[in-house]
Amino acid sequence: MTSSNSPSIVLANGTALIHDANNRVVPTQTSILIKDGKIARIAKNIEVEDGVEVIDCTDKIISPGLVDTHHHGWQTQLKGRHANQLLMEYMVTGNALSFLYSAKDIFYGQLAGMLETLSAGTTTVVDHAHMTISPDHARLGIAATASSGIRSVFCYVPIMRVKHFNPLTYHPNPMEDWVMQTFSELAKQGPWGQGRVTLGFGFDFWFLPTPFVKGIFAQVKEAGVKTFTTHSVSIPQMGGGWPGGLPQMLTDLDLLDERVILSHGNGYEKKDVDLIRAAGAHVSSTPSTEFQMAMGRSVVFDASFVDGGANGKAVGVQDHASFGIDCHSNQAGSIVTEARIGLQNARNHYNEHFLRQGKMTHSLPESLSVEAAFNLATIKGAEAVRMEKEIGRIEVGFKADLIVFDALSPGMVGAAQHDPVAAIILHSSPADIEIVIVDGIVRKRDGKLVTVEVDQGAREAVGRDKLEWKGIAEEIVRSRAGIQRAAEKHDNEEGLRTIKTIFHIDESLYVDGV
Repeated sequence: MTSSNSPSIVLANGTALIHDANNRVVPTQTSILIKDGKIARIAKNIEVEDGVEVIDCTDKIISPGLVDTHHHGWQTQLKGRHANQLLMEYMVTGNALSFLYSAKDIFYGQLAGMLETLSAGTTTVVDHAHMTISPDHARLGIAATASSGIRSVFCYVPIMRVKHFNPLTYHPNPMEDWVMQTFSELAKQGPWGQGRVTLGFGFDFWFLPTPFVKGIFAQVKEAGVKTFTTHSVSIPQMGGGWPGGLPQMLTDLDLLDERVILSHGNGYEKKDVDLIRAAGAHVSSTPSTEFQMAMGRSVVFDASFVDGGANGKAVGVQDHASFGIDCHSNQAGSIVTEARIGLQNARNHYNEHFLRQGKMTHSLPESLSVEAAFNLATIKGAEAVRMEKEIGRIEVGFKADLIVFDALSPGMVGAAQHDPVAAIILHSSPADIEIVIVDGIVRKRDGKLVTVEVDQGAREAVGRDKLEWKGIAEEIVRSRAGIQRAAEKHDNEEGLRTIKTIFHIDESLYVDGV
């Protein structure tokens, strides 16, 4: 179903979170007409024509859909295994296990991952899709994304493909001819899902010769890709980062521009942030994995660095930042949760700076407000994907990507009536989200995901044209069991040693914890 013939809907008598010209959120009691996949009218009273569905939003909060700017959607079958792990351990027990996935496993892992984040209120996701084991894996990953109903930039990623474990061995050439040939073929085929899913590009092989890298990005530019993403951290677990910093490396390659989303950015100094701002690039912060896996403070809140960070140089990049999930194999796929964790952690660092001096401030700065966190999850995410004139806010002419919260739920009641933004950021859970609409089509209704129509590109492999959540979950359980049986045969300690060697990790940097 395309947005041009999507059903017309009126969200009647809700509290809509509407941004003013200064990006302040103004809760407004109103109704919203959705027509042809877009917001057609916002008014207190809307005359309803025949055939238009009316959804009563009395005692509901209508919010712009959330934007997730860094996610690895395929990892559903790996959930739970990283609960007490650091980054290098994850690289062995998570990232490397993509080679155990069949193309069909990728379809279900990706579909379930996108449905989880959709159910949690995310309507747009930038997927760093590092699961290109084969052309079929990539194609079924895209088909799963399109099937879910979410809006996505599917960033195709060349990867280090595992050949086998015991010992952990990679294929010698990560850039075999088929890798970029498949990318070019996909670029000609997209977009998918009636235009919701577009092709992006992800890349982390900055160790390759400069002429070769430039040739790859000439091909990416020729394909018309509007978003490319890369991991960027400056921490001991990743060998201290690229010499001179990745922003400088991208600048030298003439690649740092408004298309770029740098994931994490922990340890950035002012010189790095200055380059990002000048280029119009963006950073995606993923608090849960960054805090757990020893990456340091999230750069998404400037005031977190009032003390200059742990090394006396680190800074934030709040005006060019947004939130991502990263690995939903490690934590829940809720952007609201990431906003909450990131905000409270930043407040803690800000307050501790003064407490160490035996002092205290009168109040928190505006940059550490719940509204600031909400904007990072909506309008700033839209800016990162260069769709700020289409998504991220409730405005006539914008795409109808909306979520509806129950303001009378046990978690939100009281807070929702006092401050709807605070109610979302500090009190809500995905269970409070009753309706999710993407491109004018309801994808979650009455708190439950609707039936999924399988994209044409996956029907032969899946053997179904429609899927209910229960059936998807059952496939995940079956698939996970097979992957787990294979993974149990791996020598993870040997794999960890190999990974450390690949990343040139200095073992002397490791200490025993307390």
